[in-house]
Amino acid sequence: MAENAASPVRRPVVTPTRVVAGLCLLAPFIAMLWVSSYARIEPTLIGIPFFYWYQMAWVLISTALTAVAYRLVRREQRARKGGEVR
Repeated sequence: MAENAASPVRRPVVTPTRVVAGLCLLAPFIAMLWVSSYARIEPTLIGIPFFYWYQMAWVLISTALTAVAYRLVRREQRARKGGEVR
């Protein structure tokens, strides 16, 4: 019991920020694994079938979501260490 009183206050590991970051990282996997949602030819975009341009769009979307997740986790880590948050 004395150990609990002497130990510093621990913040929860699973925070709303980390949940959002996890969802940002999970979304591209779900989108690509749900093949029936994009296994078609129409609509075409400048002559490129939907099947191909949908996947290429997710490359860009995944990049943006990964960057958002990285910044969220980095901001939270700085806040935990007491550093300034941008």
